[in-house]
Amino acid sequence: MIIEALALGGLGCLAAMGLGVAAKMFYVEVDPLVAAIEEALPGANCGGCGYAGCATAAGQIAKGTMAPNGCVGGGPSVAVAVAAILGVSVSETEPQIAQVGCRYPLQRADLKYRYSGAADCRAAILLAGGPKECPVGCIGLGSCVQACPFDALSIGPDGLPVVDEYRCTGCGTCERTCPVGIMGLTSVSDRIMNEITVEDCSAPCQRRCPAGIDIPQQIKRTALGDYAGALAVIKERNPLPLICGRICPHPCETECRRNLADEAVAINPLKRFVADHERESGQRVMPYKAPATGKKVAVIGGGVEGLSTAYFLARLGHSPVIYEAREKLGGLLRTAIPPERLPRDVLDWEIEGILAMGVEAKTGQTLGRDFDLGSLYAEGFDMVVLATGGWDAALMLGDPAHMKPGMPGLELLLPLMISWAQGREVELGRRVVLVGGGKQTLAAARGCTQRGAKEVTILWPAGEDATGVPPVELEKAQEEGIKMRFKATVISLEGKGGRLTGLSYSQPPNGHAARQETLAVDTVVAASGRVPGAIFTPTSPRDEEGKLTGDAWLTVMPYAPPSGGRGGLFQAEEAISDFRAAVEAIGAGRRAAASVNQLLSGEEVAPPEGMLAKNAKVLTVNQVFNLIQAPERQPMPVADELALLNGTSEAELGLSEQAAREEAKRCLNCGLICYYRTKYN
Repeated sequence: MIIEALALGGLGCLAAMGLGVAAKMFYVEVDPLVAAIEEALPGANCGGCGYAGCATAAGQIAKGTMAPNGCVGGGPSVAVAVAAILGVSVSETEPQIAQVGCRYPLQRADLKYRYSGAADCRAAILLAGGPKECPVGCIGLGSCVQACPFDALSIGPDGLPVVDEYRCTGCGTCERTCPVGIMGLTSVSDRIMNEITVEDCSAPCQRRCPAGIDIPQQIKRTALGDYAGALAVIKERNPLPLICGRICPHPCETECRRNLADEAVAINPLKRFVADHERESGQRVMPYKAPATGKKVAVIGGGVEGLSTAYFLARLGHSPVIYEAREKLGGLLRTAIPPERLPRDVLDWEIEGILAMGVEAKTGQTLGRDFDLGSLYAEGFDMVVLATGGWDAALMLGDPAHMKPGMPGLELLLPLMISWAQGREVELGRRVVLVGGGKQTLAAARGCTQRGAKEVTILWPAGEDATGVPPVELEKAQEEGIKMRFKATVISLEGKGGRLTGLSYSQPPNGHAARQETLAVDTVVAASGRVPGAIFTPTSPRDEEGKLTGDAWLTVMPYAPPSGGRGGLFQAEEAISDFRAAVEAIGAGRRAAASVNQLLSGEEVAPPEGMLAKNAKVLTVNQVFNLIQAPERQPMPVADELALLNGTSEAELGLSEQAAREEAKRCLNCGLICYYRTKYN
């Protein structure tokens, strides 16, 4: 017994000696800075920062390879604490939260697949291939809920994940866990920059809306009586819901899937209802703004596109200033649409809401007369956006013969020829380039040579056989010295201050690469009826203090929905009415703001990958079965003739609250192929 005890004691001593030697050999001194930082971190080890756990993250912060506010799971308080340990300050960052990209629960599907033996979504994908009906549908096993380190997710009564916005830290664990990609992170800026893609679970009405409103979510909240929430959904994409609720031609209703059963949901009247409710309450629903960036952007034009551009720039954290030639903002909304369709107090309320977002406006200011691009850059603007509309908008300024369209060196074909017909000359310079059109373009080119232009070039977007001009006329004009380029797409313009100096265009590939050329030019004459939306980026170098040393500029086109066409600066699709123009301009304004944001972030202007193209084929259904018939569409009340004649009423009066709630219940809450078969119950 004694021998055994001595043996065990000896082994213990040997083990202790070995451990002592190992401790000496492998001892790692703990950096007190790393320890202090790790203590300040939340300890969730969520991996949202990109590193494996908080201990690793603390080491990276101490080394300077990770920012003090790099912990996405801790929030602003943790960032401030870490910064204090390091003796630095941190700037405010935009919060992100999780979002669910599926709106149709698994148990409501016609065809269900039970994943026997699989309790994890990824396992279900591996064993059974995942969802069979919808490629982006939720599997419903709740792996994201189990993985969330902050208990910010739960499975709702309909079987879909529910996000607790107060607990969610935007760590991204759920996004990394979900095998079908329906969980993701979102922020205000993300939602402004986001475009619908063919892979998204989007409803037919949403895809057709030029502003891209999440219409099913808007109507769902209306049906629940959450009118402020419904309006917040609208204002994510549309800053003028009162106006659109009155004049929008509502193409969304044309695409409403309910048309396959009875009649479309009254989407536009429901939009007007929640916007009217806000105005009548006197309490504005103010959307969230991203933290200030310190960037200043000038927006030329105070119509729908200019107002929308400024609104979204403000929401992205920039400081926009609108320059408007008239004394009041609103553009054609104020001058071309009758008051019984759009009361002016309604218009003023909408504009006041945009200005309340931090947008500044300077009225009675005309580009080329009161300021130019050089003076704007001298005032400290980082970008300039042109949103002056078409020649019809220019006519509203009071000169029907000829109005300068605003862009330096640009003339529009029709007003230019009207000026010539009335004996009014326009300074064109020596070098003129005409873009697009047909026979009138050729006539204008000859008019330019007759008025002293030495170099006249026509850029035809189409081929030689599709210009609308007989070949013999083209040959004759070229013999007269008029140069021509066919299948030419204008890429950009460049200049200095208020003067145009160059135009770049491309032609189809000749061999392995597209041909691109820059022409020296004094004036561009565009056959388009509208001034192209363009972003003027300064190209002069900056001094040591970051100030521009000159007034050189280059135009950049905002991205647009892919159309399958050639595109180009002067080939954008034109709206066919003031009513359609308004809602189209809202979408264009948001894309312009998104494009400016890309430029200010040092990125190239480009649409998000997979952006839904016009006429794109999207997974959908063409027949709706097994619908329980709901009551008929709620009619829009209209004013009587006497009230209209007296000018005491709008033409349409708006839905009552009861009618709006009943109408909202008719929505099928559609996705790609899903819809609620028994919605009205």
